[in-house]
Amino acid sequence: MQLKALTKDQNLTPTRLYLVRHGQVADGHTHIYNGHNDVDLSPFGVRQFEALADHWRDLHLDAIYASDRLRARRGAEIIARHRGLSVQAVPEFRELNFGIWEGLSFAQIAERYPQELQNRFQDLTNYRIPEGESLADVQARVIPALERLCQRHAGKQFLVVAHAGINRVILCQALGICLDNLFRVDQTYAGYSIIDYFPDLPVVRLFNATLPPLD
Repeated sequence: MQLKALTKDQNLTPTRLYLVRHGQVADGHTHIYNGHNDVDLSPFGVRQFEALADHWRDLHLDAIYASDRLRARRGAEIIARHRGLSVQAVPEFRELNFGIWEGLSFAQIAERYPQELQNRFQDLTNYRIPEGESLADVQARVIPALERLCQRHAGKQFLVVAHAGINRVILCQALGICLDNLFRVDQTYAGYSIIDYFPDLPVVRLFNATLPPLD
């Protein structure tokens, strides 16, 4: 799936996306799948985004968007602070719905739902978690929403704060790789990527960059 061409006069000026994963979450030490659950950032996650805001203090952004989940919105609001921009929530950028797996760790899922977990890894793209989503479902809601933002900000720069699964779907699309390769695409807390969208070709300029560790 490729994003539609922007405009005929944007051949030399790409539309630049700064794509950021939310910071460390309050229950990050438990390694559970939050999905649609609305958890907050940890104090360390707040500090990660304060450091990003300082790192990007001279960066011009035309707009800032975020998933409508608190952990993404709060980080985006830290970056938006002092920029005269408001954060616009995009529900389509909400993390994958893990259905009956939400709030569980991988070990708990493997113990309680071994067959479902095996089925997922046999068809990572299309397997729909019971009461949840498949990666194909996520792609179907995320990519059209991203298309609309690229059209809206053609030739400009905007930032999106979302989730590991959402960012991986966007990066797979930009790299031209199928969703079966999703877990080859790493996403670190507060890691960011830069994608330039030309009319016929997305170019990943930077991948999952992070700032130096905080003290």
